[in-house]
Amino acid sequence: MPRRLPTPITLATRRRHGETATAWTYLSPSVVVIIGLSVVPVVWSLLLSFQANDLVTPSRFVGLDNYAALAKDPHFAQSVGNTLLYTVCYVPLSIVLGLALALALNRRIRFVGLYRTMFVVPFVISATAQGVLFSFVLDPQFGVANSVLHHLGVSPQGFLTDPAQALLVLVAITLWSGTGFCVVIFLAALQDVPATLIEAGRLDGAGRWQLLRHITLPAIAPVTVFLVLWQTINSLQVFDLVYVTTRGGPLGSTTVIVYFIWEQAFRNFTAGYGAAAAYVLAVVLLAVAVVLRLARRRSVQGAPR
Repeated sequence: MPRRLPTPITLATRRRHGETATAWTYLSPSVVVIIGLSVVPVVWSLLLSFQANDLVTPSRFVGLDNYAALAKDPHFAQSVGNTLLYTVCYVPLSIVLGLALALALNRRIRFVGLYRTMFVVPFVISATAQGVLFSFVLDPQFGVANSVLHHLGVSPQGFLTDPAQALLVLVAITLWSGTGFCVVIFLAALQDVPATLIEAGRLDGAGRWQLLRHITLPAIAPVTVFLVLWQTINSLQVFDLVYVTTRGGPLGSTTVIVYFIWEQAFRNFTAGYGAAAAYVLAVVLLAVAVVLRLARRRSVQGAPR
């Protein structure tokens, strides 16, 4: 019998299967890494949150006891309050300052490139380096800040050692470094605002405030919502700066949720309890992301074109 030749459809199918196999061959190392470093730890920590585990002795299943204990733990409640206060202070201020600086730098002025660089540089400095730097600057006895205040006739401040000031000082440090990111994103958004809309507004007699309120802000609304989401998630997960500067003190005034999780898991060796706190934070982050995602969708639909 004569040999039957493959049809074009069969050849295309074989080629497609071959390309798929080749693609998975190249992707498989990355897939293994993602599963090993992301999916497996997430599932393992979820199971861990239902156990009493000290990372040394065999664990035992306790059901929802860890979550019930969290609801009654005053230290966890304090960490939640500190995190919310930090977020409420940092996010709006970073957005407003970032927008104001972006509007100021979105002009043809001399050395504008230098000014933009100056505001972005703090953002690329790691939180660890920032913590070490400001620990020296704000030292109550030998710091530069109190030396300047002394020359101005102001009494010395405790800064990071004062329970009433420590968290607000951390907010100020984060603003110094995190506002630069908002400036970069807002600058890109402002330069994408249609010039025809601005020109039409000017021809209609609109002033700077009217242009900003009725044209610029609606046009950059999707970017603003993205920045609110980004800054909120970052502020709810703040850890490095707290660890380097205050270690949650003084008197727990700077203990945030992520530091509380680390403390429970790796200092008190109650890994199951820490995992339960981590999943409470994960649920909160998911809820925030969903709400802001819906808000961003509405802002995109309502943005002028």
